[in-house]
Amino acid sequence: MANWVTGTVTEAKFWTDSLFSLVIKAPIKPFTAGQYAKLGLEIEGERVQRAYSYVNAPSDDRLEFYFVIVPGGKLSPKLAKLKPNDTLQITDEATGFFVLDEIPPCKNLWMLSTGTAIGPFLSILQEGKDLERFEKIVLLHAVRYEKDLSYLPLMKTLEQQYQGKLKIVTVVSREHCANSLHGRVPALIESHTLEDAVGLTLSTETCHVMLCGNPEMVRDTRDTLKNSHQMVKHLRRKPGHISSEQYW
Repeated sequence: MANWVTGTVTEAKFWTDSLFSLVIKAPIKPFTAGQYAKLGLEIEGERVQRAYSYVNAPSDDRLEFYFVIVPGGKLSPKLAKLKPNDTLQITDEATGFFVLDEIPPCKNLWMLSTGTAIGPFLSILQEGKDLERFEKIVLLHAVRYEKDLSYLPLMKTLEQQYQGKLKIVTVVSREHCANSLHGRVPALIESHTLEDAVGLTLSTETCHVMLCGNPEMVRDTRDTLKNSHQMVKHLRRKPGHISSEQYW
C-alpha cells in the first residue's frame, strides 16, 4: 500500500488561464513511465486527493504534473495557487497499467491524447526505454485552441531526438490553425485524414493504439477504431489493438 509523503513545489508555470504545471521534489519510490500518483492537500480538515500522471521520465527526479483547473473543483483550483517552496502530499508509490510492458508486439505504435492526458506519453517518450521494438511512433495531441498546446516545444524536441521514428500531430477543434489538423479525433480517423497526414495506415496487422483522454474521447475513438478499422480492446487474456486510460 502506498504511503503519503510530503512534496515541495520547486516550479510552478501557468501556460494559459486554466492550464498549469507543477514540478515537485519528493521522496518517492521508482515508477514506470505511464503511471500516475495521487496528489493531495489538506482542505478544511480533510485530505482532498486526485490521481495525476507523471509527465517526467522516471529517471528524472524533477517530478512534473500537468493540470487543468476544473471550475468548482475541490483540488485543482487550490493546486493552481501553489508557489515554489509550498508543500503538498503525494503517494510514494505510483500505480497504473498504461505502460509499455502491457503493449503487445507491433510495428507501429499510435499515442492519441487530449488535453492534459498527454502527460503519460511524454513520460514514456522522455524515458525512451522499450521503444526500439517499434518501427514508427505517432504522438497526437488534441486540444480546443492552439494556445493549449503547452508541451509542443518538448514534442518537437522529442521528434528531432527520435530521428524520423517519431511523428507528432496536433489537432485543434475550436479554430483553424496552420500546421494542425482541425476537428475531433474520431472523425479524423473515420475519414482517414489522420492516416493521410501521418503517412501510415492504421492496421490491425501492424498497429497498436494507446488512447488517453477524457471519457468521451476514449469511448468515441475506440468505437470508431472498431467500426472503421476492426480494432478491438486489448486485454491480457484476449490480445487486441487498443489500450486506453480515461483521464478523470
